[in-house]
Amino acid sequence: MTQNCPLCAPEGEHAVVANDKFRIIRVDDPEFPGYFRLIWQDHVKEVSDLGPEDRLIMWDALTQLEEAIIDSMSPEKVNWAQFGTMVPHLHWHLIPRFKDDAAFPDSYWSPRKRKTDPKVLTQREQDALRCEALIKQRFA
Repeated sequence: MTQNCPLCAPEGEHAVVANDKFRIIRVDDPEFPGYFRLIWQDHVKEVSDLGPEDRLIMWDALTQLEEAIIDSMSPEKVNWAQFGTMVPHLHWHLIPRFKDDAAFPDSYWSPRKRKTDPKVLTQREQDALRCEALIKQRFA
Protein backbone atom coordinates (compact mmCIF):
# COMPACT_ATOMS: atom_id res chain seq x y z
CA MET A 1 0.00 0.00 0.00
CA THR A 2 1.26 3.44 -0.90
CA GLN A 3 0.05 6.33 1.21
CA ASN A 4 -0.80 8.79 -1.57
CA CYS A 5 -2.30 6.28 -4.00
CA PRO A 6 -6.06 6.76 -4.47
CA LEU A 7 -6.44 3.10 -5.45
CA CYS A 8 -4.59 1.81 -2.38
CA ALA A 9 -6.80 3.77 0.01
CA PRO A 10 -10.03 4.52 -1.87
CA GLU A 11 -12.68 6.63 -0.19
CA GLY A 12 -16.34 5.86 -0.63
CA GLU A 13 -15.69 3.01 -3.04
CA HIS A 14 -18.28 0.23 -3.24
CA ALA A 15 -16.61 -3.02 -4.24
CA VAL A 16 -18.81 -5.54 -6.03
CA VAL A 17 -16.14 -8.18 -5.34
CA ALA A 18 -13.08 -7.97 -3.12
CA ASN A 19 -10.55 -10.63 -2.26
CA ASP A 20 -6.85 -10.73 -1.39
CA LYS A 21 -5.79 -10.32 -5.06
CA PHE A 22 -8.18 -7.79 -6.62
CA ARG A 23 -11.43 -5.94 -6.29
CA ILE A 24 -14.06 -5.07 -8.86
CA ILE A 25 -16.04 -1.86 -8.67
CA ARG A 26 -18.85 -0.54 -10.82
CA VAL A 27 -18.04 2.96 -12.03
CA ASP A 28 -20.85 5.44 -11.52
CA ASP A 29 -21.24 6.96 -14.97
CA PRO A 30 -24.85 7.51 -16.06
CA GLU A 31 -23.81 7.69 -19.74
CA PHE A 32 -22.05 4.31 -19.56
CA PRO A 33 -23.94 1.85 -17.34
CA GLY A 34 -22.06 -1.38 -16.87
CA TYR A 35 -18.59 0.20 -16.73
CA PHE A 36 -16.51 -1.84 -14.30
CA ARG A 37 -12.97 -1.49 -13.03
CA LEU A 38 -10.74 -4.32 -11.76
CA ILE A 39 -8.11 -3.03 -9.33
CA TRP A 40 -5.17 -5.14 -8.20
CA GLN A 41 -4.93 -5.04 -4.40
CA ASP A 42 -1.13 -4.82 -4.14
CA HIS A 43 0.42 -1.56 -5.26
CA VAL A 44 2.16 -2.55 -8.49
CA LYS A 45 2.47 -0.47 -11.66
CA GLU A 46 2.67 -3.01 -14.45
CA VAL A 47 1.32 -6.44 -15.35
CA SER A 48 4.95 -7.54 -15.58
CA ASP A 49 5.31 -6.76 -11.85
CA LEU A 50 3.05 -9.75 -11.15
CA GLY A 51 4.32 -13.29 -10.87
CA PRO A 52 3.06 -15.89 -13.36
CA GLU A 53 0.37 -17.23 -11.01
CA ASP A 54 -1.00 -13.76 -10.25
CA ARG A 55 -1.03 -12.92 -13.97
CA LEU A 56 -3.21 -15.97 -14.59
CA ILE A 57 -5.52 -14.97 -11.74
CA MET A 58 -5.81 -11.45 -13.17
CA TRP A 59 -6.48 -12.59 -16.76
CA ASP A 60 -9.04 -15.12 -15.59
CA ALA A 61 -10.83 -12.48 -13.51
CA LEU A 62 -10.84 -10.01 -16.42
CA THR A 63 -12.20 -12.67 -18.76
CA GLN A 64 -14.95 -13.63 -16.31
CA LEU A 65 -15.81 -9.96 -15.89
CA GLU A 66 -16.02 -9.50 -19.66
CA GLU A 67 -18.22 -12.59 -19.97
CA ALA A 68 -20.58 -11.27 -17.28
CA ILE A 69 -20.87 -7.94 -19.13
CA ILE A 70 -21.58 -9.71 -22.43
CA ASP A 71 -24.08 -12.15 -20.88
CA SER A 72 -26.08 -9.47 -19.07
CA MET A 73 -25.76 -6.45 -21.36
CA SER A 74 -25.20 -7.77 -24.93
CA PRO A 75 -22.96 -4.88 -25.98
CA GLU A 76 -21.63 -4.31 -29.47
CA LYS A 77 -18.11 -4.58 -27.97
CA VAL A 78 -16.40 -4.57 -24.58
CA ASN A 79 -13.44 -2.22 -24.39
CA TRP A 80 -10.56 -3.08 -22.09
CA ALA A 81 -8.20 -0.29 -21.09
CA GLN A 82 -5.17 -0.24 -18.83
CA PHE A 83 -3.21 2.99 -18.64
CA GLY A 84 -1.96 3.92 -15.17
CA THR A 85 -0.31 7.12 -16.32
CA MET A 86 -2.25 9.32 -13.89
CA VAL A 87 -2.54 6.64 -11.18
CA PRO A 88 0.37 4.17 -11.46
CA HIS A 89 -1.45 1.33 -9.73
CA LEU A 90 -2.44 -1.71 -11.81
CA HIS A 91 -6.10 -1.48 -12.76
CA TRP A 92 -8.26 -2.25 -15.77
CA HIS A 93 -11.34 -0.54 -17.19
CA LEU A 94 -13.96 -2.77 -18.88
CA ILE A 95 -16.60 -0.74 -20.66
CA PRO A 96 -19.54 -2.12 -22.63
CA ARG A 97 -19.95 -0.20 -25.88
CA PHE A 98 -23.08 0.31 -27.93
CA LYS A 99 -23.55 1.96 -31.32
CA ASP A 100 -25.73 4.64 -29.70
CA ASP A 101 -23.48 5.39 -26.72
CA ALA A 102 -22.19 8.91 -26.20
CA ALA A 103 -18.79 8.39 -27.86
CA PHE A 104 -19.15 5.37 -30.18
CA PRO A 105 -17.12 4.37 -32.14
CA ASP A 106 -14.41 6.45 -30.46
CA SER A 107 -12.98 5.69 -27.03
CA TYR A 108 -14.79 6.33 -23.79
CA TRP A 109 -12.38 9.22 -23.16
CA SER A 110 -13.15 10.93 -26.50
CA PRO A 111 -15.46 13.94 -26.82
CA ARG A 112 -19.13 13.03 -26.68
CA LYS A 113 -20.89 12.84 -30.04
CA ARG A 114 -24.48 12.31 -28.95
CA LYS A 115 -26.82 11.74 -26.05
CA THR A 116 -28.23 8.27 -25.66
CA ASP A 117 -32.02 7.99 -25.28
CA PRO A 118 -32.78 8.17 -21.52
CA LYS A 119 -35.11 5.15 -21.76
CA VAL A 120 -32.27 3.12 -23.27
CA LEU A 121 -29.92 4.24 -20.48
CA THR A 122 -32.52 3.27 -17.87
CA GLN A 123 -32.73 -0.23 -19.37
CA ARG A 124 -28.94 -0.48 -19.51
CA GLU A 125 -28.76 0.53 -15.85
CA GLN A 126 -31.09 -2.37 -15.03
CA ASP A 127 -28.88 -4.65 -17.13
CA ALA A 128 -25.83 -3.35 -15.25
CA LEU A 129 -27.47 -4.22 -11.93
CA ARG A 130 -28.08 -7.76 -13.23
CA CYS A 131 -24.45 -7.81 -14.34
CA GLU A 132 -23.34 -6.82 -10.86
CA ALA A 133 -25.35 -9.70 -9.38
CA LEU A 134 -23.84 -12.10 -11.92
CA ILE A 135 -20.33 -10.90 -11.05
CA LYS A 136 -21.00 -11.51 -7.35
CA GLN A 137 -22.14 -15.06 -8.20
CA ARG A 138 -19.13 -15.81 -10.39
CA PHE A 139 -16.63 -14.64 -7.78
CA ALA A 140 -18.40 -16.01 -4.69
